[in-house]
Amino acid sequence: MNKAIIGRKAGMTQVFTAEGKVIPVTVIEAGPCPVVQIKTVEKDGYAALKLGFDETDEKSLNKPELGQFKKAGVKPCKVLKEFRLNDLSSYSVGSEIKADVFAAGDKVDVHGVSKGHGFSGVIKRWNQHRLKETHGVGPVHREPGSMGANSSPSRVFKNKRLPGHYGVENVTVQNLEIVRVDVARNCILIKGSVPGPEGSVVTINDTVK
Repeated sequence: MNKAIIGRKAGMTQVFTAEGKVIPVTVIEAGPCPVVQIKTVEKDGYAALKLGFDETDEKSLNKPELGQFKKAGVKPCKVLKEFRLNDLSSYSVGSEIKADVFAAGDKVDVHGVSKGHGFSGVIKRWNQHRLKETHGVGPVHREPGSMGANSSPSRVFKNKRLPGHYGVENVTVQNLEIVRVDVARNCILIKGSVPGPEGSVVTINDTVK
């Protein structure tokens, strides 16, 4: 991994190629991201880059959080994330990473938190079938069905697909293609969909595959 940036999902739209093909794209408001800290193998045991995103007021942060930004000499940010990059020689504390760090045609991995669906049943959560709607079945037809437990083992096995909390999970979509980079608006257009609702924070980095 050599490049990374933090952004906010703005929504989806479509663009046309020179041949007239329609490409569905997700618009990411990417950066600018100030470099808050550069971690080195000698001092920290590993090499990484700490980036901020989305400026905020000082009163919104506590003293330990605020101290990192004051030490780096950058404005406080709501989001602070760390990226392990192979080459940190081109970065310096206080500098900004903008959308132009990527270019059209680059392959990237996008990481975000998926949409929340609350407490969901097995049909929505696991794509299971309804029960038969014939005589003797019911009174409900969207339940999980029999657990299949007899006197042995007298319990429900772990990992049984049942109703429960669905969504709000860390999701990474790999090998997505950047269609266009708009430096003036700090926007990156990525082919296809990325995890999370509109307005959620996502990270973009070089694909690992």
